[in-house]
Amino acid sequence: MTTIRDIAKKLNLSVSTVSKGLNGASDVSDETRRLVLDTALKMGYASRQARTAEPTKICVFIENMGYEQIEQFGYDIIVGFKLAAAAKQWDVSIVPMALNQENSIQYEEYMHANHYSAGFLLGFVLHDDFLRQLEKTTVPTVLLDNVIYNKNVACLGVDNQQGIFRAVRHLAELGHTSIAMLNGEPQSRVSSERLNGFRLGMEHFGLPIREELIGHGDYNADCAEKFVGRFVDAGATAIVCASDMIAHSVLRELYRMNLRAPDDISVVGFDDLPIAAYATPPLTTVRQDRLAIGRNACLLMEQIMQGNCINRLLLIPELVVRESTGKPKNAAPHN
Repeated sequence: MTTIRDIAKKLNLSVSTVSKGLNGASDVSDETRRLVLDTALKMGYASRQARTAEPTKICVFIENMGYEQIEQFGYDIIVGFKLAAAAKQWDVSIVPMALNQENSIQYEEYMHANHYSAGFLLGFVLHDDFLRQLEKTTVPTVLLDNVIYNKNVACLGVDNQQGIFRAVRHLAELGHTSIAMLNGEPQSRVSSERLNGFRLGMEHFGLPIREELIGHGDYNADCAEKFVGRFVDAGATAIVCASDMIAHSVLRELYRMNLRAPDDISVVGFDDLPIAAYATPPLTTVRQDRLAIGRNACLLMEQIMQGNCINRLLLIPELVVRESTGKPKNAAPHN
């Protein structure tokens, strides 16, 4: 049976460092904790307490969200969740779901049949039938970026509206007055909240909201080709994007058009994925602390399991300014 000493020897770390990593101690870096946890899982480690007690089983459902590679949005969320779950000796199962597969699953029956104590759902869009089952579920459940009005269900995410507002404020303070927004799918709650943040920001700084400078694309696909030329022709000097993937496709389209950021047009993303810092130019973006999202999902779940009802927990996003934004040509800063 794998022990802490076995893990320490494998990683060339001290036994105390491995122990701290497994228990989520604050004086061990996230990178080290991630390495310790991943190695422990691969080696089949179980704590002495976990071996002598019936484990709490948790199911994580993921639909339409990458999580296996470090550059994917869901990766850090899952790592953060596993780190927090490991400290509680929870047994976590990851269940990827194909689009529309949820229509064949009865959530309550599935969870009870497989002896899961709680569930964490990521990537489900607002109109999914699967989510409607949660309106009456008795299973403690945490949702990412969706809201269900049930005392057994809590929603977790960042304040999308505040995040986009901060992006607009940054551009307005640089002197931009003609700002476009390339949003995600219109049926998404996240998209709706980010569009609201854009409108609030524009109104707050007295800037015109022009419908021809608002577009809806796809969070994962290359959607820039359809909109960027239209935005540029309409006089946009900056584009706020609802994700870093969208922003990355905007940068590529600008390059194809022989335009550059920020000299010709400024670009802001959302998420702060690893590609943001290594884009050309490095991308100004709104950071979601995805490790914190994962850890807080675990804490929310524990609270619901203890009978405490929580509707929604929103984390504050951070604007990360890099080289893709600058002053527009021939414009003075906004007062």
